Amino acid sequence: MGSNSLAEYVHLLNQLKSYSNIPQDLISSFRHYILLIYGSDQENKFSEPMLWIGIYIALASLICVFAMIADLLHGFRSRKLWFPCKYFTLNAASLSVIAVAMKLPVDLNNSMPGHVDQAAKLGSMAFMCTMMTNLLPSLATMNSKELFTNIIALAILKSKQILELKYQAGHQTALRDLQPERLTFENLKQHVSNYWIMARTGSPQFISACHATSSASGVICAASTFIHIRIVYMILCLSTRDYKSDYKWSMLVIFVIQSIGVILGTIAPLFRCFACLSFKLTKSWIWNHINVFKVEKYWTQKLSDWKQNSISFSSRSRKYKIVIHNLKIIVLRFCIGIQKTVVVACKVLGLFYLLFVICGMQCFHCWRSLKAMLVASGILVIQNPQQPEQNIDLRRYVLQLQDDMELADKTLKNITKSVNLVIVNAENHQPNNLMTLLVQSNGFAGVGEYDSFHVPPLTAVRYLNCWSLPLVTLTTIAISLPEIQNDRVDNLLISVSEGLAYVKLVEGSLNTTNDYVRIQKAAKMLWLEVEFYNRWLGKKLQYHAPGVNRAPQILQWFRDEAQNMVMEVEAMDIDGSNERAICANSMYRITQTILLLNQGNIDEVSQEDLFTRLSSMISDILAACLTNLPLVIAMKCHESVIEKREASVLAAAQLLGQTREIINTLNAREIPNLNTEELAFIENWRRAYLMHPFPPNP
Repeated sequence: MGSNSLAEYVHLLNQLKSYSNIPQDLISSFRHYILLIYGSDQENKFSEPMLWIGIYIALASLICVFAMIADLLHGFRSRKLWFPCKYFTLNAASLSVIAVAMKLPVDLNNSMPGHVDQAAKLGSMAFMCTMMTNLLPSLATMNSKELFTNIIALAILKSKQILELKYQAGHQTALRDLQPERLTFENLKQHVSNYWIMARTGSPQFISACHATSSASGVICAASTFIHIRIVYMILCLSTRDYKSDYKWSMLVIFVIQSIGVILGTIAPLFRCFACLSFKLTKSWIWNHINVFKVEKYWTQKLSDWKQNSISFSSRSRKYKIVIHNLKIIVLRFCIGIQKTVVVACKVLGLFYLLFVICGMQCFHCWRSLKAMLVASGILVIQNPQQPEQNIDLRRYVLQLQDDMELADKTLKNITKSVNLVIVNAENHQPNNLMTLLVQSNGFAGVGEYDSFHVPPLTAVRYLNCWSLPLVTLTTIAISLPEIQNDRVDNLLISVSEGLAYVKLVEGSLNTTNDYVRIQKAAKMLWLEVEFYNRWLGKKLQYHAPGVNRAPQILQWFRDEAQNMVMEVEAMDIDGSNERAICANSMYRITQTILLLNQGNIDEVSQEDLFTRLSSMISDILAACLTNLPLVIAMKCHESVIEKREASVLAAAQLLGQTREIINTLNAREIPNLNTEELAFIENWRRAYLMHPFPPNP
């Protein structure tokens, strides 16, 4: 009747009263339906927002589908076929979206009379299974407090502790293997490969994906997907697309989006199971999974430790302590039993997929045997057959939860290939402009010459030196010379910009005290002003005071301006933290040092001579700083946080590839007689130069 059905019904009753041949008892009986019609009108009014709620469910489902597809593409692109969770992870935001997407299964008030309505509600259950399976590896990224709330996840928390102990042992082994005083490119490449193997095999998401729970979830996901496909086929066969619930046409949208999510979301779990089984498909591993009633210790180790530990009580009652202790043991025994039951059930489910994979692998081995026979008989010819690589030494760095388990040789070989591929790809992005600048340097003399100990300090505050600040200051002077061609100035700017990217890595790894961080912050601020705005502390470069156009005059102008700035902020700069004072002090000392070095013939120095001298100092300082790159790469390989190790080793591999030419070039030079820790600080280089001036390298 529409939204005004009650008014129409009352009007109809009034019309019936006007007819004398209609019994009054019949009209009275019709009046009893007024309340029912009123209730129906109110229900229709209250159900109007359900359409918008359905649209929200569809949008939330679409977000989940996009996140699962992003993880799928990320796994294929990075060759991580266990598909770690990078975008679709468990956090506050994703849980909110999932809660909206799962509105239909928990909606018990609304009837689902239409075929599409019923299919959408059942499809939401399959969509939920798919999302849970895709989210399972993300449990490994949680910290210990988050994992504490999940009994099943306690196995992951014990797994992390086991892997951490084995990683520390591998870390010590890798340090012992890294013996050479000067780290060469090949030494570093092997060092990165060792840590890459530890990071990959000890990845929490990789271990989680290889658990029996992951195999079982993959089987459940595949079964639910098969059932859902049958439902989709039945809906497509129906001639009508009926949706009669309060959600109206939004049910069809929900059904389509979640069906796509179920089908696409099943790809990652199936590939994950297959990949993890093939990664560890050895005889011992297969036997361990066929023996389904064997529950490894790490599944229940944490609960067993809690059961054996005592609980401290504030009460002095001995009976009360005994009761609580016995109750704790009963509860933990029950939890251990549940844990073992779940693990056995997961292993039983995983057997189905294990048998399927074993059959597939046997077919693959049969094909390889047939191919070998054809090659031996001369029917099939293979060009340049690859010889199997020996991975005996690399196995020392493979992290396994159980000592009796082994990683498949092919998997270990693929892991090594992957890091080599990262290094090779990074080698294609060498900092060519920086290399051109470094070639101009034939030693490290500029490190000792840019700042003389004979220049008295301006203030009582002692400003430290870092690598980046003198580089920025020297570059500022060089690009301010108006007679130098623009292309040479631009090349210097680009070269220094490339170099500072690596200098910051050195400082961020080796010069990390608060005093040095303060200087680095000032240098970063100054470089931003110089590179983007062509200014030095607010003063436009190449536009000096009137009459200042010769090289000595430009140096004196910078010196005087810097001296005035330091004096202006001296009263406020009590602790030496003022960034303008830090930058001005560096400019004062460098310009005064250059003037002192050329005191006898300062008037004869041209802008071309000064630019060449400044460029030489810059290249020498960059070269000295970048001799620390091998140590930085070695340090980047080791990461204390288990969830960040793989990304840290990846960054080390990329840095190694990008700086291959720099490392090889600088390794051929003779460095000062300083230990590895002393080489990280520019002040130590200056003192070493004062004692024994650096000779030029041949």
